[in-house]
Amino acid sequence: MLKRAALLVGVLLTVTAGAKPYVVGGTLASVSEAPWAIALNNTQSASSSGRYCGAVLVAPNKIVTAAHCMDEAVSTYYAVQGRADLADDSTGQTAKISKVWVHPKYNTKDNRYDFAVLTLAKPFVGVPVLPLETRTRADRAGVVPTVYGWGDTQGTGPDETLQKAAVPDLGDSTCTANQSYVANGYAAATNICAGYVEGGIDACQGDSGGPLVLNGRLLGVVSWGQDCAQPGKPGVYAEVAAAAPTLQSQLH
Repeated sequence: MLKRAALLVGVLLTVTAGAKPYVVGGTLASVSEAPWAIALNNTQSASSSGRYCGAVLVAPNKIVTAAHCMDEAVSTYYAVQGRADLADDSTGQTAKISKVWVHPKYNTKDNRYDFAVLTLAKPFVGVPVLPLETRTRADRAGVVPTVYGWGDTQGTGPDETLQKAAVPDLGDSTCTANQSYVANGYAAATNICAGYVEGGIDACQGDSGGPLVLNGRLLGVVSWGQDCAQPGKPGVYAEVAAAAPTLQSQLH
């Protein structure tokens, strides 16, 4: 199982080998179309830009990311908004993290409820926020949400630059039919199975915690996968509607 976080110095956050560090097969996205897309950077990142995980602004002072991204000291994280190219520190704004809340049902064995809510030390005032999806029926086969992130492109796009990709919802049965996915904790009630059976387009390492968006709402966050963009190995997203009441209680 691959957790789609980025690299810290000397530390690869994977459970299985073979992972590559972006949205694979995506296209460039602008910060104006996704102002709520947040790069959750870390001062200990192997990248000079600080790239580590993705996140999404859900209130002026709150961001949602993946729980598995939060394995370093709080003081080492900072949020970046409005910066399409993470190497260009002349654009966008940053804020340190003052508080971290991890979903109480999250654990590293099955990776369900892979959510963390972070409080910004300085709110991103005047930036549109993305509302949470609260309807479990929104996760259904045939809809086509979009994933955003600065993660590994495997050469399909520029490094550390905001990308987007349409990833069809394949329905839970596609992932539950894969015994290795079930063994790694995939559950219909708490996960979304999205991508392409033939591979080629997918979230990847460095995209963890980034938003999966459908109809202007946060449908899910990037959680894990097996390799990136490989045939028969779609992406796994933490389903927001399954945890919406608990998440909303942290946004005040």
